[in-house]
Amino acid sequence: MTDKKIILTLKIVISVGISLILLGVYFHLFNQTIEDMGVNGIIISAGCVAVGMALSLPTKMFLTFLLVKREMDQDKKKPSKAEPTP
Repeated sequence: MTDKKIILTLKIVISVGISLILLGVYFHLFNQTIEDMGVNGIIISAGCVAVGMALSLPTKMFLTFLLVKREMDQDKKKPSKAEPTP
């Protein structure tokens, strides 16, 4: 798999994770049906948030690692300017 495909896949996973977090917050704050369910409703909304966080955090760390690695590779390719001797 190329880097572009990996990054695209990770961005999709991050988007799904953030969507699940927002869905869990919506369930918890604004949905009367979930509130009427009692403890089961709390478990559903908390589960959405937990799965969303589990999906989004590791992928953010991996994308950050890839970006740092890419910057380091670009810095190595740039010719360094030699300091003039006095």
